[in-house]
Amino acid sequence: MQGDFDDPVSLRKAMDGADTVFLLSAPGPRVPEHDRALVAAAADGGVRKLVKLSAIGSTDEGMPGNWHAAGERAVRDSGLAWTILRPSGFASNALRWLPAIQAGQPIPNQTGTGRHAFVDPRDVAAVAAEALTSSAHDGRTYTLTGPELLSVPEQVAVLADVLGSALSVVDVPAEAYAEQLRAAGLDEAVVSVAVRGAELIRSGGEQTITDDVERVLGRPARTFREWAETNRAAFG
Repeated sequence: MQGDFDDPVSLRKAMDGADTVFLLSAPGPRVPEHDRALVAAAADGGVRKLVKLSAIGSTDEGMPGNWHAAGERAVRDSGLAWTILRPSGFASNALRWLPAIQAGQPIPNQTGTGRHAFVDPRDVAAVAAEALTSSAHDGRTYTLTGPELLSVPEQVAVLADVLGSALSVVDVPAEAYAEQLRAAGLDEAVVSVAVRGAELIRSGGEQTITDDVERVLGRPARTFREWAETNRAAFG
């Protein structure tokens, strides 16, 4: 059953027979209204529980570009059981470097020497599965990170070792990054948020590490090296 965020009737029909709903909205300025629409349909449709995939740092609803705060509040105020997941940047974002690697070009680095605790998407999925199937996580907000802080140059060094290839990095200033995103056809609101996020990491402003993955799964979060080794074949 398909639902349209702009069609409340279709969303309500999509909830028929559902007990638990995983709330994942595509990034963009319409996330707040999409989240609120789905939460309303879930509450009206007799859903018991909501699990929302948010993002690290989503605590200030007044911060420009914070698309998840309003949805988080709607989930908490829904009257349903809920769990909120706030992952850090995904280790799999390294797949964006594939064209540069295949072309023998330096890997673009928008965050300088700033470090971040990249999380393996498999860990996010595993935590989500636990939250969806167990009441033990009701009313909890988890910030999901990897177990280590790494800069892009440090990630590239790990990847080079795993691939057995010589890889280099080239710094991309914020202005150049913004122009590249615009040239790719991205909306200005998305460009602004992406550049702001890169600058936050570059300045050392997002170095959060938690043990939430281990608390939920009973094992440590996977490292970036583990992700790279598992996905070695994707790099050719």
